[in-house]
Amino acid sequence: MTAPAESPLTALIVDDLANQGWSHQHLVLPADLTTALAEECRARSAAGSLAPASVGRGEGQQIREGVRGDRIHWLEPGQSAASDAYLALMDELRQRLNRELYMGLEDFECHFALYPPGAFYQKHLDRFRDDDRRAVSVVAYLNADWQPDQGGALRLYLADGEHDVQPEGGSLVVFLSAELPHEVLPANRERLSLAGWFRRRGGAL
Repeated sequence: MTAPAESPLTALIVDDLANQGWSHQHLVLPADLTTALAEECRARSAAGSLAPASVGRGEGQQIREGVRGDRIHWLEPGQSAASDAYLALMDELRQRLNRELYMGLEDFECHFALYPPGAFYQKHLDRFRDDDRRAVSVVAYLNADWQPDQGGALRLYLADGEHDVQPEGGSLVVFLSAELPHEVLPANRERLSLAGWFRRRGGAL
């Protein structure tokens, strides 16, 4: 498959981030990779590897299902062929963002996120108050045949109003982590995604 750094897709993402701070690309991940990642997420869930997500960081981390109800598992290189392929695609995107927008992105962290029916994530920003490293957020959706009446949209709070993104399998949303509040609305079916962040060099504020 074509690496994003060599594709028109990556140029579109770069232009969108420069002009409006976010980008939504429909059905752009290879279908076989999307399917493989969805199967891996479900396999990790069946094996008990996905854990309730927390809010906060460090000693202040808490599991608060009234704030977010997803279950997560972090990706590391070498865990599977599908995960490695996705991480490679993201690294190509990182390089393009650095080359075109001079963002100084050092690395990428990413986890599977499984939202059971009815689960949600309240409105928030992706950057911690005491850590400024997260610069660009990336969400990849892994849901086959998603329908709008199933809910589960990512609601973006833009300067000119709200914008809902349906979690269609193979679609990608990219946005500036510190500038775009968002939330995950509840769905009536299981909702799968990969949530990740390109990070700059930095540390505690």
